[in-house]
Amino acid sequence: MEPSDTPVPADISNTKVPKSKPQRPRRPNYNHIHKDLLPLQVHPLPVLIPHNPLSLLVIALSYLTQIISPPPRQPIYNAYFSSATSSIHVTDPTTARKLWEMGFFGKGSLSRSEPTWLDSQSKKGDTSEELTNKRREERRQAKLERAQKEQEAIEQKLKEEAHTNGSGLKVNTRGLNGIVSVMESASPTTDGALNSTGPIHGYNERKGQLEANGIPTPPPTSTSSEASLINNSVTKKQLRIKSVRFSPTIEAREFDLSSPIISPIKSPGPSLLTQQMPNSVPLTENQEHLQLSHEEAFFLAYGLGMLEIYADDSDILLPTSSLLSLFRRYSYFPPRSLSMQAEPDDPFMLSYAVYHHYRSLGWVVRSGVKFSVDYLLYHRGPVFSHAEFAVMMLPSYSHLYWSATEEQRKMVQTKTGKTWWWLHCMNRVQSQVKKNLVLCYVDVPPPLEEHEKYVQDDIGKLFARYNIRDVSVKRWIPNRSRD
Repeated sequence: MEPSDTPVPADISNTKVPKSKPQRPRRPNYNHIHKDLLPLQVHPLPVLIPHNPLSLLVIALSYLTQIISPPPRQPIYNAYFSSATSSIHVTDPTTARKLWEMGFFGKGSLSRSEPTWLDSQSKKGDTSEELTNKRREERRQAKLERAQKEQEAIEQKLKEEAHTNGSGLKVNTRGLNGIVSVMESASPTTDGALNSTGPIHGYNERKGQLEANGIPTPPPTSTSSEASLINNSVTKKQLRIKSVRFSPTIEAREFDLSSPIISPIKSPGPSLLTQQMPNSVPLTENQEHLQLSHEEAFFLAYGLGMLEIYADDSDILLPTSSLLSLFRRYSYFPPRSLSMQAEPDDPFMLSYAVYHHYRSLGWVVRSGVKFSVDYLLYHRGPVFSHAEFAVMMLPSYSHLYWSATEEQRKMVQTKTGKTWWWLHCMNRVQSQVKKNLVLCYVDVPPPLEEHEKYVQDDIGKLFARYNIRDVSVKRWIPNRSRD
């Protein structure tokens, strides 16, 4: 074999290999996943162009095509109302995924927002809980290594001082948690007896305290000759270590550290994720469901007509009128009884009027309890951008009925007792998270008269009595300029 003409580097070990950056997981195509703004199947006709006669032919052809072969019917989804949690649950994974992808409805019961619990469980080692445990273990190991290095540095310092203390010097060294003062008398002792207050005894005390705190300590590295040298040169040493003093009652107690710790909370038992069949892979069952609020469920059931809600996981289907009465009672805590009459300022009536108003304008409405507001308004959804507006709902008793008597005026004052201090605090909180505060005023109508009782059966006319007025508050911007 003939030698090649390519030159061989003199020292291959010195060549630097560029480090490859870890590839990030590819981001999903959210524009395709969330292309539908609402869980509705829409089949629009072509655009009409007045100056083009062919557009009329295209529209007629499309219309006849839909008549001859009609599109599939809109699917109806099922959910059930839970009186224990006062919310609506969707247990079908397919339905839960569709409601989230088409309009961002609901919240995962085991997730922060999007129901991704099953996906996180299938990714071994990539879940947020496992990453947190890994970081904690790394910090614990770093603390142990730092404690060991500091202990070795203290021992090395004591050895050096023991060799240099023969000239009658007075040396002060600082330990890990205290001050070690090494003092030598005028005449060093010549007996080889081990002093009880020597460095070995101080190391044992330090080792006992570190092990009590859960930090292992390395064994002493000094040999017997070095120990005798230290004891011959050092006659007096004071070790001061920070200690925690308990009350006499706690000090009198005796704790058995060998016994296992029993949690006061009863263990839930083995789950399906930990159970394994012989010669099989671990079982993984989707234990998460989609949780809808009252406003979201009523919008899907009444506004879109695509959700059927059952009562407490039973076969009893709740009609829309029963849902309205149920949600009005459960908007209070504790829920009101059936014997109590509904009021025009029920919390559900006000909140749903605001929710339906902004949903009809094309906003994605989400709960704003995280930022101390009622709702958050997203332009397209939480996966695309942050919320732009934070809505705070305020009932407005502007009708003359609410100021007719002194008793009603006092009642209105107790329900609308907001001050300028409250407004400034709310505006500053929203400004810190870069959101514009919107004050949404809902005009509360007076109670129904006897001749208006028929309005209760017509939900559309019932909500038409509520007027929405919103005001955007200017965002608070701190002045960072110095005087």
